[in-house]
Amino acid sequence: MAEIKWLEVSLLVDGELGEAVAEVLDRYTSGGVVVESGVTFVNDEDEGTPSGPVKVYGYIINDANIEENRHRVEEALWHLHTIRELPQPQFKPIADENWMAAWKEHYHPIPIGKKLLILPAWIKQEDTSRIAVKIDPSMAFGTGTHPSTQLCLELVEQYTKPKHPVIDIGCGSGILSIAALKLGASHALGVDIDAASIKATGENSAANDVLEHVETGLGSVAEIKAGQFSIKRAPVVLANILAPVLIRLFNVGMADLVEPGGVIILAGILAEQADNVLESASDHGLTYVERRQIGDWVALVCKNE
Repeated sequence: MAEIKWLEVSLLVDGELGEAVAEVLDRYTSGGVVVESGVTFVNDEDEGTPSGPVKVYGYIINDANIEENRHRVEEALWHLHTIRELPQPQFKPIADENWMAAWKEHYHPIPIGKKLLILPAWIKQEDTSRIAVKIDPSMAFGTGTHPSTQLCLELVEQYTKPKHPVIDIGCGSGILSIAALKLGASHALGVDIDAASIKATGENSAANDVLEHVETGLGSVAEIKAGQFSIKRAPVVLANILAPVLIRLFNVGMADLVEPGGVIILAGILAEQADNVLESASDHGLTYVERRQIGDWVALVCKNE
């Protein structure tokens, strides 16, 4: 029988109590506390708004102090309960020495197109016939599992021009920029309005040995056009965001980032939104080239003739 290594403690509470319960658990558990919540989408641009009750849980290590720490957790939660009613904490023995290992088992290498392979960072590459893009899925930005990212990667493979730069708007994990560089692009400018994405892009670029060719920064179309980075235009521009955001970015000059004869790859588009995105692209001087689809998700390629 496997040796018990951890004691999971969890509570299901309303959102207002989630932070307070997490703070209590964090005092006595190891490896951090997880807060899981339900998600609703309030509009087309919403990437997910937390809703409903939240599950808060952490892990007490099974050592000489386990009973003392369990008692301390119960006592601290009891004091919190005197202020606001709480459910009883649930305790569950965990035999796995490293619970992250079970989580990692859900991720496998993903072949994309003819050449690329999305490789979870901890897995050794076995298929050396493909170009591996190593990504840490724990960062949760653009892991390669979403259809939009896969469609973009297929198109990056097709349209990347060796020894030419790319611009990646809303770079997320940096997965598209990294793929373009590994396919021969000379330089990748990745911008995002989220500092965590900039950090993730840097870390993933380093893991793929392309950091010296990656330029990152907080911002979007306006900052690029204002000359805050080393390039203002590129023969390939990537924008895997959301359809309403793409339309808004076209209205502030995204088409100007595409060099004459160059293309822009657009994704994050639901099938019913594709016509609106194409109309916006056309209104800003771009010509439709092709469309690809996986399930409900669409990617488009348009050209600056």
